[in-house]
Amino acid sequence: MVGVTGIGGIFFRAGDPKALADWYETHLGVTNLWQQQRGLTVFAPFEARSDYFPADRQWMINFRVDNLDALLADLRGKGIAVETRAEWDASPEVGRFARIVDPEGNHIELWEPGEGGPE
Repeated sequence: MVGVTGIGGIFFRAGDPKALADWYETHLGVTNLWQQQRGLTVFAPFEARSDYFPADRQWMINFRVDNLDALLADLRGKGIAVETRAEWDASPEVGRFARIVDPEGNHIELWEPGEGGPE
């Protein structure tokens, strides 16, 4: 099948693009040209009425992470609010999740894939 081979970029509007790019680099290590590790990427349109992320947002980015606990401790240490829920850790195969919000109100899901889950 002829088709795409991966995500080539994520583009979105920002009130202060430079400051927001600096925030992503400082707190998550995401740079303008970012070489990511090979792994699963989920492409999942949601129902318009979904409550999986805020109704006033059209998208939410999900980043794979290696060590969720260490990243969350680092983010909390920098004063960034972290949201966790027991149901987000319910499947050892799928993995564990947490959420943060960037300075412009965009929700970010952090995902540590589970053992034996999709790669």
